Amino acid sequence: MKMMNQVKSEHEGIIKEIHIQDGQPVEFDQILISIE
Repeated sequence: MKMMNQVKSEHEGIIKEIHIQDGQPVEFDQILISIE
């Protein structure tokens, strides 16, 4: 089952790196993106 969820951030910034691939399962507390 695939799900897409909007993620809200407490901070403003620019996404510098995405640490996962499209469709990749993720774990709790896994880093998904880096924001500068």
